[in-house]
Amino acid sequence: MAYDLEKEKREAVEAGKRALRSLREAEEQLNSAKNWGLWDMFGGGFISTMVKQSKMDRAKQSMEQAKYDLRNFSRELNDVNIACHLDIETGDFISFADWFFDSLLVDWMVQDRIHQASGQVADAICRVEGILRQL
Repeated sequence: MAYDLEKEKREAVEAGKRALRSLREAEEQLNSAKNWGLWDMFGGGFISTMVKQSKMDRAKQSMEQAKYDLRNFSRELNDVNIACHLDIETGDFISFADWFFDSLLVDWMVQDRIHQASGQVADAICRVEGILRQL
């Protein structure tokens, strides 16, 4: 079977689009978690902690999906001779401490982790968009 560069490029573009969709979903969930985190820091109480944790859980799931999609995109890029390592760290968001030691310091630490994750996701979105423009 002959190597079909155009077919490989189409597959890489599709994989990149899937990665972008999951990254944007993660970005949306992280932004929502940030907003709820601010509310929680300034006296939101149990309900805001609960909603923030739910948003963080959804963000983590979206980031896991994005991580999977980024690996697939990297593999497809190899098929068109583009070497690229795309990854994001999913880690934890210090959620145990957030629930059981609800304080401004812990809220700040959680908010910092959300900001770090948002930065990684934003960086990954920029990189994927740049690569897709090249294809």
